[in-house]
Amino acid sequence: KEKGKAGEGRSLPGSSWEERLANAGTPLWRLPYQEQLQVKYESQRKILQTLASCLEELGIDTQQPGGLCCPLQPVVPSPVINGYRNKSTFSVNRGPDGNPKTVGLYVGTGKARNIVCVKANHMENIPLKHKQVAQCYEDFIRRSPLDACLLFHKGGHWRELVVRTTSYGHTMAIVTFHPQDLGQEALATQKSLLKEFFTCGPGATCALTSLYFQESTMTRCSHEQAPFQLLHGEPHIFEEVLGLKFRISPDAFFQVNTAGAEALYQAVGELGQVGGDTILLDICCGTGAIGLSLARKVSKIIGVEVVEKAIEDARWNAAFNGISNCEFHSGKAEAVLPQLLSSWEDARPVVAVVNPSRAGLHYRVVRAIRNCKSIRRLLYISCKPEGEAMRNFTELCCPPDPGKKLLGDPFTPMLAIPFDMFPHTVHCELVLLLTR
Repeated sequence: KEKGKAGEGRSLPGSSWEERLANAGTPLWRLPYQEQLQVKYESQRKILQTLASCLEELGIDTQQPGGLCCPLQPVVPSPVINGYRNKSTFSVNRGPDGNPKTVGLYVGTGKARNIVCVKANHMENIPLKHKQVAQCYEDFIRRSPLDACLLFHKGGHWRELVVRTTSYGHTMAIVTFHPQDLGQEALATQKSLLKEFFTCGPGATCALTSLYFQESTMTRCSHEQAPFQLLHGEPHIFEEVLGLKFRISPDAFFQVNTAGAEALYQAVGELGQVGGDTILLDICCGTGAIGLSLARKVSKIIGVEVVEKAIEDARWNAAFNGISNCEFHSGKAEAVLPQLLSSWEDARPVVAVVNPSRAGLHYRVVRAIRNCKSIRRLLYISCKPEGEAMRNFTELCCPPDPGKKLLGDPFTPMLAIPFDMFPHTVHCELVLLLTR
């Protein structure tokens, strides 16, 4: 589950290609930060007006002043504006000079067939360490006799690079490689050369905490589909959020803006009105950050997450931080949640938090939430509220519909708070409080 793209940042004056990269991924980069926040506020206001219109078509009158479905608070600014990303994904493709082994970010589209891979050196939201690792990876693959994998069916091997960093100074690099028809001995040679480059060669300046290698034959592979192979260093990196220590695996979701995440999680606790008898249901919980940050204020935490390694991290995080009032379930939320809630008889109040990817919640998840009478407060955190989340909002708030098996009382939007997790971009993280 990824919030925001690596190309979201700010450019310094430079070449036309660097300008194009900045303008494509970060159209607000030229605006003073307060003006950026105002632009984002206006876009969120339009989203709430759209939701109000959708609900009105269903016969629900929720309109507030300005045609909104609920009050909208000002955008909460990011505590860090530049270099805030703790995770960046770099592609490998042809650069402006035609070199197919250029490591950077895309300008253009596949549909228009005008994609160019541009170095991220001038992207201010990407930390220097990420740029350093990307440059070293480019140096390595340019020395390699193996081709870059630009199109799967046309061969080639070297693919994207993911870099993750933390406030502890930890750096994790994950290299994706298409094996094509290479045998195990040839693969072992490439892994050995990559490890040597980053531990004894020029790449040693990156001081990697972890170096991973993934043999992936698809655009994206989970650990179960194509295991992340640790070539060097520690299997995990660590981060601190609100005084708690969190372990992070290669593919575990963690908010891309750590300082912004702290502000977001604190607000979730306040909006949820959690108390000593509350059960917090954390859906799409990742490494458990939201639930664990509130664990000492509630009776129990129940987390659900599709990435198995993230659940392992969440359990470790709970144990390491001395938190025992929690349980974490691995699996698709649409499979786990209905079973979990179908026979729910616990009398304690339930506050649900959902933090899905841009694809939104599966219909079965919405139905399970809707039909669990104990859930009276719901916090929906969306990085793209104008997308599939809008469908979720209407399903949660529509009148009971036996045909769709939406039998529980509808939710009502009560308050919306945008958080700027991605300065210089048009994106916002919207927290919508729904109650019934």
